[in-house]
Amino acid sequence: MKSKWLFLTIAPCDAAEPWQLGFQDAATPMMQGIIDLHHDIFFFLILILVFVSRILVRALWHFHYKKNPIPQRIVHGTTIEILRTIFPSIIPMFIAIPSFALLYSMDEVVVDPAITIKAIGHQWYRTYEYSDYNSSDEQSLTFDSYTIPEDDLELGQSRLLEVDNRVLVPAKSHIRIIVTPADVPHSWAVPSLGVKCDAVPGRLNQISISVQREGVYYGQCSEICGTNHAFTPIVVEAVPSKDYGSRVSNQLIPQTTGEASAEMKE
Repeated sequence: MKSKWLFLTIAPCDAAEPWQLGFQDAATPMMQGIIDLHHDIFFFLILILVFVSRILVRALWHFHYKKNPIPQRIVHGTTIEILRTIFPSIIPMFIAIPSFALLYSMDEVVVDPAITIKAIGHQWYRTYEYSDYNSSDEQSLTFDSYTIPEDDLELGQSRLLEVDNRVLVPAKSHIRIIVTPADVPHSWAVPSLGVKCDAVPGRLNQISISVQREGVYYGQCSEICGTNHAFTPIVVEAVPSKDYGSRVSNQLIPQTTGEASAEMKE
């Protein structure tokens, strides 16, 4: 059990922790690139902070009114003006090159993904459609994902983050996710995967991910979609590729076929 005196948490994690400081542990190359870019930019920010702070302290110390009661009038300084123009323009270039590379890699479309999943946002639950799998009536494998009420949570499950049906994906495979809403704008965001895709009514948005390790990753809707906006979590479970087929068959297909048979009986 974690100590109650722990104020800040700086540790790898795939879900938000109390008083967490920093990013969640990266599970995709995109998220790792985001973290690396953040660290690189912070390096330049620290250099700028140290340099500007030194100049400010030096100016306050050497140009105090008691030491210089009669200030000097500097009309022009060619050297300092050249330096303060060139150096600030060079720093954004070092920041822009890796950031543009990351942006283009995030927008890259996978030509031949291993699977395609359609995430449909509702008020206030989600529907997932596995387009690569068809049931007996030639319908795509579809299931709903609802948040688990607080009274039904089991030991170890996170409040407002756990769902009844998780999204199963194979690890170390290219996955295409199509995001769209059924009513109002929603969003499909999972921090550990480095994805945040808005669901706009009437449009299909596409993202590509490649989960590099097995695990369970939590996310939430990041667009205010109504009263129960906080009750639409996202849970993605990455399983080994060799176990993926059996997990989908055992966990998702029976549920879908059972619902279909119940509808037929009605």
